[in-house]
Amino acid sequence: MTNCSLIEDLIESVIKYDTATKDVRVGLSWAGVHGDRCGIATVYEPRNSAGNYTNRMGSLTDNSTLELACLARSWNLVEAGIGVAAINSMVPLSENCENNAVDIILDMAKDKNIVMVGAFPFSEKIRRIAKQLWVLELDQELIDPDGGVIPSSASEYVIPESDIVVITGSAVVNKSIERLLALSSEANAYTIVMGPSTPMSNVLFDYGADLIAGVRVLKPEAIMRKLSQSGGILTPMNCPGELAYITINK
Repeated sequence: MTNCSLIEDLIESVIKYDTATKDVRVGLSWAGVHGDRCGIATVYEPRNSAGNYTNRMGSLTDNSTLELACLARSWNLVEAGIGVAAINSMVPLSENCENNAVDIILDMAKDKNIVMVGAFPFSEKIRRIAKQLWVLELDQELIDPDGGVIPSSASEYVIPESDIVVITGSAVVNKSIERLLALSSEANAYTIVMGPSTPMSNVLFDYGADLIAGVRVLKPEAIMRKLSQSGGILTPMNCPGELAYITINK
């Protein structure tokens, strides 16, 4: 377990929304927790013989959503994904926050230095209009310096030169989020945390985010079934009527 202050503040912020857990699903790429509401988050696929599994398998629904949320502290990134999904199931969402952050980014990106932490599907649209786009990538097989895809360790060098920083919500799961937000604040960059893993919580604003963009689960049973049967990303595009984009400004 870790003592990441952002994670601790997220857990603290949802204590009063604790409820019984109806269902937990863990697929190749995503975890889902269904309490009063449903939340999803990235899980990092185990790639070694020791695995990266939870020893709670089969008994996760015996825990309340708050007990599951505490797994966000774990360095086991399957458990941490379950924990962030539980937090996302507990954060109350405004009914008036549906929007697509991609349009907002495209409006801001012209002639700007932009860092993306994670390869978003719209990155090439951004590259065509930005002054410079760096994509920070964990997967070494995807590194392509000539194409602007560089190791995540380069964050210390390129974020200080940026005007806009777009951070994947999965950085909450692997706990790189706090340092990335600190670097972005020091650079005075406009900072967006986005993706289905993103907790739609004011806590992220306290740590320097300017915009948070995630999803609302409209049909929990359908989404839980899909994430347990697919390794692909879940978006409102491939889950029409089941997920909706949402954004909140600082």
